[in-house]
Amino acid sequence: MELDDFKSAWAALDRRLQLDNTLKLHALRERALDKARGSLRPLFWGQVVQILFGIPFILLASLLWMSQPAHASSIVAGVLVQAYGVLLIVAAGVVLGQLGNLDYSQPVLGIQKQLLRARTLYIRSGMVAGLPWWFLWVAILQVLAGLTDVDLLANAPALVWLGYGIGAAGLFATWWFHRWARRPERAEFGRKIDDALSGGSLRRALAQLDELQHFERD
Repeated sequence: MELDDFKSAWAALDRRLQLDNTLKLHALRERALDKARGSLRPLFWGQVVQILFGIPFILLASLLWMSQPAHASSIVAGVLVQAYGVLLIVAAGVVLGQLGNLDYSQPVLGIQKQLLRARTLYIRSGMVAGLPWWFLWVAILQVLAGLTDVDLLANAPALVWLGYGIGAAGLFATWWFHRWARRPERAEFGRKIDDALSGGSLRRALAQLDELQHFERD
């Protein structure tokens, strides 16, 4: 075989190898993205459940408005309960919107940035869903009492003020623990808390994209 024939054959072989590697990388990317999409399904349905969970609070407040409450404390409690239901739905809707806008045609780094944004929104959604319960249970009791035209604040002031006092203390303790866990000397502990708050779905999706990114670099 002459030198030119050898060079031509070598170039053809190199093109085949490059094409084969490209096809394999494409197939690997599609499998990784499919797994990432599958990992996010529980997160999607979790937000749907949160929306459904918010509806009864709006309905409960609506029942109070239809009863035409005469007590200011019952009205304030009704506003709090309705606001909680609306915030639950809005927060979950924002997360679902971010998940729906994920562009899997982008480079891996771009998809990771979108998922990290979804993670931030999910954590905030969880805070909206969980933190108000330090106070919300008292407001719900007031609304239920208001449905029977009873002013719980006037009839059981100790229960109401003690409940809100416990709520204020619990919220402060939650804030203090958040600050304490994120001090530099407890950085690893803080990361574990963030991982727990971010949900298994997002962690698995990000891990799969990390593996794909390492493979593409290699």
